[in-house]
Amino acid sequence: MSEKVVIIGSGIGGLGAAGLFAKKGYDVTVLEKNQNPGGRANVFEAEGFRFDMGPSWYLAPDLFEHYFSLLGEDINEHLDLERLTPSYRIFFKDDDEDVDIHSNIDVDSQTFEEIEAGAGEKLKAYLNQSEYQYKVATEHFMYKNYDTVFDFFNKRVMTEGQKLSVFSKMHSFVSRFFKTKKLQQIMEYTMVFLGTSPYEAPALYNLMSHMDFNQGVFYPKGGFYELIKALVRVAEKNGAVVRTNADVAEILVENRKATGVKLADGETISADLVISNADMWFTETQLLDNRSRTYSESYWQKRVMAPSAFIMYLGTKQKIPELIHHNLFFSRDWRKNFDDIYKDPKLPEEPSLYVCAPSVTDQGVAPDGKENLFVLVPIASGLEISDEEKDKYSEVVLKLIEEEMSIEGFREMIEYKRIYTVENFAKDYNSLRGSALGLAHNLWQTAIFRPKNQSKKVDNLFYVGAGTSPGIGTQICLISAELAYKRVHGITSPEPLKSL
Repeated sequence: MSEKVVIIGSGIGGLGAAGLFAKKGYDVTVLEKNQNPGGRANVFEAEGFRFDMGPSWYLAPDLFEHYFSLLGEDINEHLDLERLTPSYRIFFKDDDEDVDIHSNIDVDSQTFEEIEAGAGEKLKAYLNQSEYQYKVATEHFMYKNYDTVFDFFNKRVMTEGQKLSVFSKMHSFVSRFFKTKKLQQIMEYTMVFLGTSPYEAPALYNLMSHMDFNQGVFYPKGGFYELIKALVRVAEKNGAVVRTNADVAEILVENRKATGVKLADGETISADLVISNADMWFTETQLLDNRSRTYSESYWQKRVMAPSAFIMYLGTKQKIPELIHHNLFFSRDWRKNFDDIYKDPKLPEEPSLYVCAPSVTDQGVAPDGKENLFVLVPIASGLEISDEEKDKYSEVVLKLIEEEMSIEGFREMIEYKRIYTVENFAKDYNSLRGSALGLAHNLWQTAIFRPKNQSKKVDNLFYVGAGTSPGIGTQICLISAELAYKRVHGITSPEPLKSL
C-alpha cells in the first residue's frame, strides 16, 4: 500500500509537491480551504473581465521547464508562452521620458547609454555578473537543504561568497555600476518581487536581473492562472487528488509524529506524511499545539515581513494605448518610498506602483475593446485601512496613473473596480500581518536563516512555499517543493534533481 501524503494548501509549493510525490507513487491528497486551487495565484471573473489576482510576471522559464521535466512533461504542451516585446515600460515621477526594456542586450545597452554615458558597457558587465550568480545559485545553492551554518558557510560559499556578493547590499552593489538614479531604480525594482528593499537585500539577488534582461519576460496565454491549471493537471494525472473548500483546522500529532489532519467540519484524514503549504506562521501557531511548535509566536513577531499590497482590479470602457502589458511607475524619493513600507509604516504619500494590462497581449481576458488592469501599490504589511481610507487612496493612485502615465480621462474610463488589500490577504490566505508575499529577503532571512522545511518537534511534518527555503517567487516555490522531496528522501546533493 502506498504511503499517504496530505498537503495543506494548494499554492504553487503545495501543487509542486503534489506532483512530485504523486509521480513517485505516493497516495497524495491536497486540501485547499478556498474555492480555487492556487493560493495567492488566484483568479476571478466579473462583468466579462478575468483577473489574475496575484503573480503576473512569468520569469526564469528554465526553472519551470525543469520542474515539468521531472514529471516527464513538456511545459510547452501545457502553456502557450509568449515572450513580451517590450518586456515592460517604466514611468518616472515628473519625467516625460519613459523607458522601455526589451530584454535585448543591444537595444537595452543603447537605452542605458542614452541616459548615462558609459552605462551601456556597464550594463553588459553587470548582466554577465548576474548570469554567473544565477548559474551558481541554481546549480549549487538554491536546490540544497541547509540544516546548520556549517552547511551554508562551507568552503565553496566562502570562496564564491565575494563573487556572489552575498555580504553586501543591493543598492551599494548597483551604485558601483550606475550613478544615475534612474538606472539605479531600473536595476533595483525587482527587490519588490522578493519582498524587500534594495537598501537591505543582499546583492546576491542581482541574479534577478539575469531573469529579466537576459532570459526575458513571458506571458502564458489565457493568464497566469493557466500555470495553476497545468500544475493541477499534471498532479492529478499522476494520481493526486485536489480538494477545494477543505479547510484544515488541526494537524494531528501522536507521539511526536504527524498522523493526519482534521478539517473544520470535523472530518479526519490520516497520513504518513503531512506537508504544509499554508502560511508557516499559521501552520505553527494555529494548526499545532504549543508542544509541537518549532517556532513560537514571539519568533514570528520579530520577523520582517514582505510588503502587503493595495491592489485595484479595474475594467475600463476602452483600450488604453499609453500602456503595454507590464508598466512600472517609480517615485522620485526612492528611499522614502521604501521607508514608508518598512521603517515608518503608512500608505505611501508618493507611491511607486505597477500596472499590468494583460488585455494588451490577450484580448480574451477582457470584453472586446476594453482593458483589464491590475494595479498594485506595495504597502506595509499590518496596516489597518478603513473603507473610507481605501476609497480616498484609490483616488490618489488613479490620479497618479492618469497624470504620470499621461492617460487623459483615465478615471472616467473605469467601469469596474475592486479593491483588495491587507485584511484580504490575512483572511483569504491566513497570511501573517496580511503580507502579500511572506517573509522578506533580508540577510538574516535568507538561506540558512530562513525557517527550515522540516519540523523539529514533529516527525513527518514538512513545509513548502515562500515561508521556507529558498523563499519568495512562483518558480522559487516550485524549488521549495523539490527541497521537501529531497528532505523526505534523504537527498543531500546541491544540484537540481535529474529524475525522481
